[in-house]
Amino acid sequence: MSILSGFPITKRWPAKHAERIQLYSLNTPNGVKASIMLEETGLPYEPHLVDITANESHTPEFLSLNPNGKIPAIIDPDGPRGEPLALFESGAILLYLADKTGKFISPDPATRWHTIQWVFFQMASIGPMFGQVGFFNKFAGKDIADKRPLQRYVDESKRLLGVLDGRLDGRTWIMGDEYSIADIATVGWVNNLITFYEARDLVGYDNFANVARWLDQAMSRPAVQRGLKIPARS
Repeated sequence: MSILSGFPITKRWPAKHAERIQLYSLNTPNGVKASIMLEETGLPYEPHLVDITANESHTPEFLSLNPNGKIPAIIDPDGPRGEPLALFESGAILLYLADKTGKFISPDPATRWHTIQWVFFQMASIGPMFGQVGFFNKFAGKDIADKRPLQRYVDESKRLLGVLDGRLDGRTWIMGDEYSIADIATVGWVNNLITFYEARDLVGYDNFANVARWLDQAMSRPAVQRGLKIPARS
């Protein structure tokens, strides 16, 4: 019997390669954090597309893995002490995979915590604010006559881009010379803001030269290019 058979989610999304990390996701800005990290580390994994537009993340099978009903989520059949580990929350997944592989986070305790703080900056600020810009600029919120909510999130996104731009002044990556999970956490959101959300001019993106340079070099990484398309939408 497969070690994964005890997880109800595998009934809906069966594993063809039960020895690999199972990724349940969609290539949204949060979802691609996991796929980019898996591509960067080279860990064997099997992606499963969870169509959030069809409410698949709120099915009983998915909720058995993540009761919050959000992607991404993973099951690692070879978790701590060799036991399977189910995990949700994209930031937690990044930290887990970094620790599992010893990649993209410094072993130096101070640098490690500084990296984690920038991951939290993305989780608490960049993701929620950029996502609201997308909602009010492109999706259902665009039909709201009162534009004050849109302007509030545009202004806050500009401020956050300024914080990131300042951090990147004189640095190749968010943590300096070393590419890290802080970059992996952030790249999908910045890219989405100026492409899918169609907010490049709205937030004055081209005024943030350090961010633009950073995004270009992140997007040139083959693992990033692959991860942004995984799991592929049909």
